[in-house]
Amino acid sequence: MPVIVCFGPGPKFKGGISNYNTSLAKTLDKDPENEVHIVSWTNQYPSIIPREFIDKSSRSDFMEGTNIKIEYLTNYNNPLSWKKTAKYIKSLNPDKVIFQWAISIQGLPMGSIAKWLKKNSDAEIIFDLHFVVQKEGSTIDERFTKMGIKHADTYIAHAYKTVDELKALLPKKEFSVNETGERSHGKSTTVIKLFHPVYDLYQPDPQFDIQKFKQDLGLKKNVFLYFGFIRKYKGLHNAIKAFKKVTEQRDDVSFLICGEEFWATLDTSKLSTKIKRGLFGIAQKLFLKNNESEQDYRPLSLVEELDLQDSTVVKSEFIPN
Repeated sequence: MPVIVCFGPGPKFKGGISNYNTSLAKTLDKDPENEVHIVSWTNQYPSIIPREFIDKSSRSDFMEGTNIKIEYLTNYNNPLSWKKTAKYIKSLNPDKVIFQWAISIQGLPMGSIAKWLKKNSDAEIIFDLHFVVQKEGSTIDERFTKMGIKHADTYIAHAYKTVDELKALLPKKEFSVNETGERSHGKSTTVIKLFHPVYDLYQPDPQFDIQKFKQDLGLKKNVFLYFGFIRKYKGLHNAIKAFKKVTEQRDDVSFLICGEEFWATLDTSKLSTKIKRGLFGIAQKLFLKNNESEQDYRPLSLVEELDLQDSTVVKSEFIPN
């Protein structure tokens, strides 16, 4: 029976990478020949990052009806847990370990775990690359990314742009790229280009009454939706400005904004939050290529500024599963 380990955030975490890792594990678990494990973080990032990453509001159990085993082991801030994680994964005698790679700062722990497993186990080390070049560049991104992903036997990429970035990052490596999953047998490293899947975690509610929902929220006939974390690179500020132009031409439109402001999840009156915000701000100024802090990004203020209150509905909170 093939043993497959999916390393990445488990279902108790917020965000798309958690959903992806969970959905991948569930898909692999559908094959009765597979034994699937999720090995997850307890803390994904340095403690100075001022944000709550744990999903404390969802009630859905994504693991219901599966045989997937989950262990939350890896603490970014405790290097001893990295070795513990690697040894635990080895104890499962895995055939494949699939690492979810999405942010360069995780290069230290993930690189350490992958390096140890490559040296001390027979597992195929696979890195599923959501990014190579980061959305918000810093002076240390390239170093951490190399450190994190260079020990892979195989890579998965979801765009040829990502493949090109991988080649640029590791110019001394020879890569063999395909869309079939076939592994190269020479000195080259396989890169499997796959389309990004649609998650199967959510099912439509056949009882959902769209018209009643729109009526309850005061939404008009045509609704534009923004859904997800509110971060600057996602461009909500541009969407609000564009929506303003639409309202100047027609009166049957609404804008529904659903999502949590990424840097506004902690109680700012607490001393611990103030310390974290201060330290994180210093780190950003030292390492980000521009000194603009996203902690001050507040696009929702544009709703009032552009006089869009009557045509915009805002649910500025994490939307539970």
